[in-house]
Amino acid sequence: MTRVMASGVFDILHTGHVHYLSEAKKLGDELVVVVATDNTVRRNKHEPITPEKMRLELVESLKPVDRAVLGREGDMYGVVKEIRPDIIALGYDQAFDRSMLEEELAKRGMDIEVVRLGKFEDDLNGTRKIIRKIIDWHTANMAKEERK
Repeated sequence: MTRVMASGVFDILHTGHVHYLSEAKKLGDELVVVVATDNTVRRNKHEPITPEKMRLELVESLKPVDRAVLGREGDMYGVVKEIRPDIIALGYDQAFDRSMLEEELAKRGMDIEVVRLGKFEDDLNGTRKIIRKIIDWHTANMAKEERK
């Protein structure tokens, strides 16, 4: 059995997430998804819109996902050691250098293949795109209301 691990924030679920997880699942028999903690999201990206428990539940409910776990604080390799994947699937936009990641895994005695998945082209394939569209929509509608 081939176990695949994917990870991410999954703040506002969108088709880019579904594509990423569907493609990751094709790499093996079992897909385990690590959902970033709120503290990790704050440290690396932004204030999370949805809390970690909600993001975890949503990801776990997706068809390609066999199991979802909350990430750990500190050493990110701890959760990798717990899950023991054969493959780590990286999204096209995740800020990991594939070869450096493989090198660090090898140093830690973990023989894991790292695969970078391709980009999914869709109008609203990113959380920031969705937020921008909502802001634009709200701004336009507020302007219409003011003109009345």
